[in-house]
Amino acid sequence: MKTEDQAWRSLQAHASAQLRTNFADRVLRTAHGPDAEAWKQLQGRAAAQIRPGFAARVLRAARALPSNVPSLSDQFAFGAVTVAICLIAVVFVHTRSMRLENERNLAGWQQLADETQDLDVNL
Repeated sequence: MKTEDQAWRSLQAHASAQLRTNFADRVLRTAHGPDAEAWKQLQGRAAAQIRPGFAARVLRAARALPSNVPSLSDQFAFGAVTVAICLIAVVFVHTRSMRLENERNLAGWQQLADETQDLDVNL
């Protein structure tokens, strides 16, 4: 019968036999990423894909966007509307839960009243 250590070694040997050669080297290369020369080549190729004046066009477009900064009164109005919505939600949930609780209590009292009435009739 195999011990646990022998079983693990056997499993490890079987798994490592399934791997292709240079597996560890390929994993390490992938984990470290491309070297500095490869990055320079990638950046050069990417720069060649961008038309001249790209950065200036992006900055012009960003500056042309309307700046819709809300005023102080807009911010207060938004806050007041948010508070009102939250308050309405809290009141609604509280009212609903209280109504359900009252219905349960009344049902319990009704059952108790029915049972006591049955006892009074039987006596």
